[in-house]
Amino acid sequence: MTVTEEIKNRLDIVDVIGDSVALRKSGRSYSGFCPFHSNTRTPAFRVFPESQTWRCFGACAEGGDVFSFVMKKEGWEFKEALQQLATRAGVELEPLKPVDKKKKAREDRLVDLLAAAADYFHQLLLHAPQGTIARKYVADRELTEETLAHFQIGFALDSWDQCRTHFTGQGYDDKDLLAVGLLTENPDKGTRYDRFRNRLMIPIKDGNGRIVGFGARTLAKEGIPKYLNSPQSALFDKSRLLYGLDGAK
Repeated sequence: MTVTEEIKNRLDIVDVIGDSVALRKSGRSYSGFCPFHSNTRTPAFRVFPESQTWRCFGACAEGGDVFSFVMKKEGWEFKEALQQLATRAGVELEPLKPVDKKKKAREDRLVDLLAAAADYFHQLLLHAPQGTIARKYVADRELTEETLAHFQIGFALDSWDQCRTHFTGQGYDDKDLLAVGLLTENPDKGTRYDRFRNRLMIPIKDGNGRIVGFGARTLAKEGIPKYLNSPQSALFDKSRLLYGLDGAK
């Protein structure tokens, strides 16, 4: 859980906004006069406890969460809003660590590689002649074109080196491919080969919408294992990920 999530879990947006706006319960929400524009006739400002959000349905037509409200109300930058709300919530903020530019650049490169891989697999599913079996499988499962596009479902070729060849041709190296789990190796034999072969590829995203790994279902009748995930990595931590969370947010 991030510090902002912890703060929002500890605070009730109705209480925070209620300090400066007179709110009246109206069904499952609360209503009042918007503090951000002149209005005295119709209370078009709403606060929603279930989603912990607010919105003005009047002149300013703005909305957001508890952070956006106090930032707009007090004229604070995010850092000041974070400090003030953390104090109110009783959350201790850790000192900000200086950004390791080299580490950040490395992470960005791997994130870009996984995004490119998701597009690569998706295009193979849609257009590759070898993808007939995968297209039949998704058709039999009644997955629509919209669903395939939305979740960027893909297909990994039944090959030991096509993925590796494709991305080394794009400027990536084995170190990159091993780091994100697209390549695996046999240390005893000293060989490296594509991890995902003849599988339906399902991108896995973190809470911020970044692709950090894949879940892959075999398309071979006797394929083992039936499902294969990306290995643990700096980006992919299966125990801390919930599939589809980015969409739910």
